[in-house]
Amino acid sequence: LKAVILIGGPQKGTRFRPLSFEVPKPLFPVAGVPMVQHHIEACAKVPGMKEILLMGFYQPHEALSRFLVSAQQEFKIPIRYLQEYAALGTGGGIYHFRDQILSGGAEAFFVLNADVCSEFPLQEMLEFRQQHGDAHSFVILGTTANRTQALNYGCIVANADTQEVQHYVEKPSTFVSEIINCGIYLFTPAIFQHIGEVFQRNQQELVLEESSNGWQRAEVIRLEQDVFTALAGRGKLYVYKTDGFWSQIKSAGSAIYASRLYLNQYSKSHPERLAQNKPGCPIIRGNVYIHPTASIDSTAVLGPNVSIGEGVTVGAGVRVRESIVLHGASLHDHTCVLNTIVGWDSTIGRWARVEGTPSDPNPNDPYAKIDSETLFRDGRLTPSITILGMSHLHPAPHSEASLGLTPHALSAGCSVTIPAEVVILNSIVLPHKELSRSYKNQIIL
Repeated sequence: LKAVILIGGPQKGTRFRPLSFEVPKPLFPVAGVPMVQHHIEACAKVPGMKEILLMGFYQPHEALSRFLVSAQQEFKIPIRYLQEYAALGTGGGIYHFRDQILSGGAEAFFVLNADVCSEFPLQEMLEFRQQHGDAHSFVILGTTANRTQALNYGCIVANADTQEVQHYVEKPSTFVSEIINCGIYLFTPAIFQHIGEVFQRNQQELVLEESSNGWQRAEVIRLEQDVFTALAGRGKLYVYKTDGFWSQIKSAGSAIYASRLYLNQYSKSHPERLAQNKPGCPIIRGNVYIHPTASIDSTAVLGPNVSIGEGVTVGAGVRVRESIVLHGASLHDHTCVLNTIVGWDSTIGRWARVEGTPSDPNPNDPYAKIDSETLFRDGRLTPSITILGMSHLHPAPHSEASLGLTPHALSAGCSVTIPAEVVILNSIVLPHKELSRSYKNQIIL
């Protein structure tokens, strides 16, 4: 067995690039560890897993290299990074590196998108495949969404008895099914035959065109639209439906929500990772992660659903709830931080209040997913969580990817200084800003 984790690459064409990342998006901390570490941990637990491959088109990066070394040491499994020469799509990337994936005689491999959070029921998917289909069948992880939100995902129509995928449509314009694609797959080497057919078809279509970049265009293959749609109904594709938690991580608001989901999972599977109420320690409410190097005053109140990063300083009487505080940040005495991502090395002055508006799924709908709002609605900035950490308006071609910050995020950038006794509400603050007054529903350049 092997696992391929698709970490993507720098996003182009976005107006705002949040959080001024010094590291690729998959290394953004969620529940105290890099986002992609949750994927790696789940893969490393699968018996027979021989190697984990991270695949994307980020430029080689020191932070990524350090992470790979530490992850190999922690999980005792080889981990490599394969860099695409261009954005090749979910199918084109694994097809381009098919020799690397199949080296060593891998009989099957998982493919996981990095921008999702989940319980990752990989062992269950393996057992499901043994009970359904043949030795060359493939499995998609699916979950249930409500009828309205299902239109935003790949929709799966499956046989109720066999779970064979009979019809697949990516982001349909009308309702097709409540079962959606989770972006986690189990393949055998036979998948490359089907991807190869798409590649050959793309090449034939390009023969009629004059293009200096034809080979690259032929290699751009989307698993969902180009492969799954064609495989549906042919007895090769099955769906394993999970009732465990799952969410996309495409916005700042969804990062807060994903952190909450993982912290809740820690309370069941790794309670030792969570802070506990002890004499002389801060007051903990609910699930809270605190990095060992953080300095927290005993009168601070943290939680629920708070993640405190490396080297963070939290003063007396500070209140933090539903927030992620990244490394090196300083929260001075009696500050209040709610529904916020506090960027690296940012400072919040005494008695200041930094607050965002949560963009959680409908709590009364068990199948509701988190929505990715647009930055503006009716000409106004959409209220959402607060983020201290936004970067430049127009990213350079090789800049790091963003969290996909949507208007629902209040952002105060890296090395942002919030003065004492001000209120910052639902605003986006770019890096290296020293504010002098309160702001509400604004983008601060």
